[in-house]
Amino acid sequence: MSKSPVSPESENTLYAQIRALVLAARKTVARGVDLVQVQTNFEIGRHIVEHEQQGEARAAYGKELLTRLAERLTKEFGKGFARSNIAYMRSFYLLYHEEVQQTELETSFLPMQGTNTNNAKIVQTVSGQFKPRFSLSWSHYVFLLGIKNAEERRFYEIEATSQSWTLRELRRQFDTSLYERLALSRDKEGIRKLAQEGQLVNQPQDILKEPLVLEFLGLAEQPRFSESELESAIINQIERFLLELGKGFLFEARQKRFSFDEEHFFVDLVFYNRLLRCYVLIDLKIGKLTHQDLGQMQMYVNYFDRYVKTETESPTIGIVLCKRKHEALVEITLPKDANIHAHEYLLYLPSKDELQQKLQEWSQGIEA
Repeated sequence: MSKSPVSPESENTLYAQIRALVLAARKTVARGVDLVQVQTNFEIGRHIVEHEQQGEARAAYGKELLTRLAERLTKEFGKGFARSNIAYMRSFYLLYHEEVQQTELETSFLPMQGTNTNNAKIVQTVSGQFKPRFSLSWSHYVFLLGIKNAEERRFYEIEATSQSWTLRELRRQFDTSLYERLALSRDKEGIRKLAQEGQLVNQPQDILKEPLVLEFLGLAEQPRFSESELESAIINQIERFLLELGKGFLFEARQKRFSFDEEHFFVDLVFYNRLLRCYVLIDLKIGKLTHQDLGQMQMYVNYFDRYVKTETESPTIGIVLCKRKHEALVEITLPKDANIHAHEYLLYLPSKDELQQKLQEWSQGIEA
């Protein structure tokens, strides 16, 4: 009796499973190679610095040394050893060696935790020296070297590691001033935690940032567009919109309909946040915020809380995205404990200097 042939569907499933394994293996190998390269570059930087510290650390000599090293290493090993890259290796060692020493000082009276404040584990070598164990690619670290503020740099390193950001995603989050936008919605202790732990999502306020930056929608050049066009642009770029929203968001529906008293109502966008275990409703407005917009969102949230969410889920969050809001209007319209938030969005990249100045003034106000 002959065996029945394998169905095409079954074969396709098998192929997909094997393909996923191969891709995962290649990704793991590539990541391993990246981390070996980063650790090697750290050690190269260490050797250069230690050589300079032997009484020959004159500026002119240092420049000539890096140039000669670049020429000899490139001749033998090829690309990757340009003078600028070797200079990065030196700076890389100086920066992370200093941060590791600072971490050892801060944790010397604490139980051993195994990690430092910038999410890079510290390991002890045979020689007794401490060095960080890195978690990102060399390209990521070259970019991070350009961030002068230590707290901001540690934040982006933590987030890039935990969220598996590509270099392109890391650049985009930095260019849109994610750190400043999150910091502006937190108190001083919250800002400190951003630098030490990254963005933790434990309460509704943790997912909010001001403003949302939607430059990827390509609507900035259009003189006019409707709310439906804004909604369609978001759906077409849903993956990038989810990245901008932040951690834990899952997209459920657009124009979600619900009915009562024989009337139909539609929520523009419905998301679910798996970290907070709650629905997040978003209503889009292309003009100035009105009290009617806030009242409508309050009604949407009440409906979901009473008829959609389960007893084990957290209260629904409502967000009205608008081009322009009025803080006094929001305060007088909504009760203090309302789970409703109004936030502005931008269709272009904000000025980083302007946001940094705003954050500095805000921090000084808290201290005063």
